[in-house]
Amino acid sequence: MTGCKGIKMDYLIKKLEDNIDLSIDDANKLYDLDLSVLGKAAQKIRLEKFGKKTYFNINRHINPSNICKDVCKFCAFSAHRKNPNPYTLSIDECVEIAKNAYKKGAKEVHVVSAHNPEVGYDYYMNIIKEIRNELPDIHIKAFTAAEVNFFSGLSGKSYSEVLEDMAKAGVDSMPGGGAEIFDEEIRAKICKGKVSSENWFKIHEIWHRMGKKSNVTMLFGHIENRIHRIDHMLRVRKLQEKTGGFNAFIPLVYQRKNNYLNVKKFLTGTEILKTIAISRILLKNVPNIKAYWVTTTLNLSLVAQEYGANDIDGTIEKESINSAAGAESSKGLQLYELVSLIKDSGFIPVERDSLYNEIKYY
Repeated sequence: MTGCKGIKMDYLIKKLEDNIDLSIDDANKLYDLDLSVLGKAAQKIRLEKFGKKTYFNINRHINPSNICKDVCKFCAFSAHRKNPNPYTLSIDECVEIAKNAYKKGAKEVHVVSAHNPEVGYDYYMNIIKEIRNELPDIHIKAFTAAEVNFFSGLSGKSYSEVLEDMAKAGVDSMPGGGAEIFDEEIRAKICKGKVSSENWFKIHEIWHRMGKKSNVTMLFGHIENRIHRIDHMLRVRKLQEKTGGFNAFIPLVYQRKNNYLNVKKFLTGTEILKTIAISRILLKNVPNIKAYWVTTTLNLSLVAQEYGANDIDGTIEKESINSAAGAESSKGLQLYELVSLIKDSGFIPVERDSLYNEIKYY
């Protein structure tokens, strides 16, 4: 590096080496660094926290309905012109899916639905109640902040009341979906009418104040740019400073098929790895960085374990939302496959529960 830019980059590298939290201005320069520099800084943090462990869980996704009142331009799951096959599972069907997964060893069910106004508020709460009645030991991760916002409008209840109902029904933790990109101009273009970024944070803050944990996602690789990603991460860092309630940050790679964004230029592997590494560097106060294999691909998720990620998600068994947009994840993974892949990548597979308590080393 030469000249003023080289001096500035050297100054930034020194901050990374000294593990100093970066300002907004410095954070915005991170993408200008070489991938190797970012990877080294991110991996230093990862190794200090987790050594060579890579976490996964044994889980099952349940998507009760794909009928949705919202029209998000990136979505290929909800029933619309590009997915003309609407469905709504009965409560009994949802419970049966959970029971079968539990018999196969699942420790978690992950319940996320489209925003179906036809079934009513009680339908959603009763899914959780009945799963809890049948499976008192399973962890129920359910309903994004976007769904909470939808439930509030559907029922006339406040966010606090909806969240209290969820907790009473048996929800243990919340997933991080609905975050997309927090910049409101981008949200207006890709998911107009969905929960605002302000209300997304309000919902998670209330949940955290209730003593509960949640995750946070970031959908990237569509019409946003790097500055929007940095802004997104720094907003997460700010709430985490207040509540400490986020378990994991999950960068989700935009899936390109069967939606209306019409993105022409797609992310390179280098850009994805830079984003994961930067998230580890900026979010030291969020314990875990997940390279979600469903959207990142298995191979790149394993490589990402060298760039700050320490989690790869789980077996999933069946995945409907991202596979509708082209992800190769519809049938999930077998446990032996996931364990073997992690081992072959030079890491230690560690089964965790939904709150990151370690269950088993492989």
